[in-house]
Amino acid sequence: MIKNILFDMGQVLIRFDREYFMNRLGVAEEDKPLLMREVFLSVEWVQMDRGTLCEEEAFRQIAPRLPERLHDAAWKLMCMWDRPILEVEGMYELVAELKALGYGIYLLSNASIRQHDYWPRVPASRFFDGKLVSADVHVIKPQPEIYQLCLEKFGLKAEECFFIDDVPANIAGAKECGISGTVFHADADALREDLRKAGVQI
Repeated sequence: MIKNILFDMGQVLIRFDREYFMNRLGVAEEDKPLLMREVFLSVEWVQMDRGTLCEEEAFRQIAPRLPERLHDAAWKLMCMWDRPILEVEGMYELVAELKALGYGIYLLSNASIRQHDYWPRVPASRFFDGKLVSADVHVIKPQPEIYQLCLEKFGLKAEECFFIDDVPANIAGAKECGISGTVFHADADALREDLRKAGVQI
């Protein structure tokens, strides 16, 4: 029986749309591939998620690989993408309903240490019973250790948990640890159906 619902954050609870963020800053089309590669897809970004670099340190390493005219955009993409927070449609209501029904609600997210600063501004955060962020434990999804750490931290049983993530590999990693789950495709109604199929009374 499912008693606890585990949520990823980016592209599940809130939008993490790299193209949108660059458009919001007015980045020229010809500069987008470079910023995508050197910021979002960089080794430093992974290191931030692992908690081995903070944003300031990562920027100092990334900046020399970019023309100076893109430094301001790179900094804002790293440190200000969450202003404002953009919710994924329908997810606040879904989380609120699950909470009201008595399910445990937990966050399991790959994110930098700065997540603790902006998490309170995520509207659905008010419903969460706990969170585990990769930067705090120095492992990232889909490493099996992060799922085990989450279960241990909150005293959860794998077979009683259902995980929602937008990355298929992260769901596969959860299933290898005995946690059922589904890949989220930005459709709250479809997610409701997946939850019902898993036995969640919603």
